[in-house]
Amino acid sequence: MRVTVASDHAGYDLKKKVVEHLLAKGFEVEEAGALSADVPYDYVEAGIKVAEDVASGKSDRGIAICGTGIGIAVVVNKHKGIRCGTCTNEYMARMSRCHNDANVIALGARVIGYQVALGIVDAFFEEEFAGDRHAVRVNEIKALEEKYFK
Repeated sequence: MRVTVASDHAGYDLKKKVVEHLLAKGFEVEEAGALSADVPYDYVEAGIKVAEDVASGKSDRGIAICGTGIGIAVVVNKHKGIRCGTCTNEYMARMSRCHNDANVIALGARVIGYQVALGIVDAFFEEEFAGDRHAVRVNEIKALEEKYFK
């Protein structure tokens, strides 16, 4: 599985840990965004990269990281075909996949520690979409995209 992981400067250190973790698990990783924690990098640009890679099929899933995970999630969700949830625990990551068929998660580097973040990442990749009644809702979301994202 190919994954794009991008961050702003606030998420840089967590991004490096997540990339290292995914590579150790055998994922193919595209790393993007900030090149250091010391040089400002806009979360909007990092979010665009994750969303474009996933929406185009270049990556199967994405992980977007900023200080809180909120701003970058807003950016990522502005793209057709993307369903991104900000996750602060493993349960949220599992439900983002199981109920929402999320293809991107957002993490807040200033909100969660490294070990919690890696648990969230693992949960995101371990969980499958439940389909059934949840597919009805995901299809409603897709219909909204068709209506509003031309």
